[in-house]
Amino acid sequence: MYDAVEEFLQSQINLIPIRYSYSEIRKMSKGFKDKLGEGGYDIVYKGKLESGPLVAIKMLGSSKANGQEFINEVATIGRIHHVNVVQLIGFCVEGPKHALIYEFMPNGSLEKYIFFSWEESIPLSIEKTCEISLGVA
Repeated sequence: MYDAVEEFLQSQINLIPIRYSYSEIRKMSKGFKDKLGEGGYDIVYKGKLESGPLVAIKMLGSSKANGQEFINEVATIGRIHHVNVVQLIGFCVEGPKHALIYEFMPNGSLEKYIFFSWEESIPLSIEKTCEISLGVA
């Protein structure tokens, strides 16, 4: 798996995201102190770049398909620059440690609006949902 990921990264000369070391990631996140959330295999922490901006650091857990999920995310999100899509700033690959560094979204993710339960609902109007969908598309 590590060879497949490394081979992909070496072939992507025009990749815009920055490659960080694991020690840099630990420093950015102050030792993974401030957890923003977690999902199936991933945990997201708040961090800060040396240059000042806040970031969201997604630490990837057990990956499937020989690192294919990591490769797909870096290859697609890393090339997208749009006001309605979170930007991938960087990544880290050191052995089994994989991380993705995204711009920080102070208002959180649209997920709480799109995939909500009735107990925790923050519904959007049909008009707002349409506006967001068209903007992303």
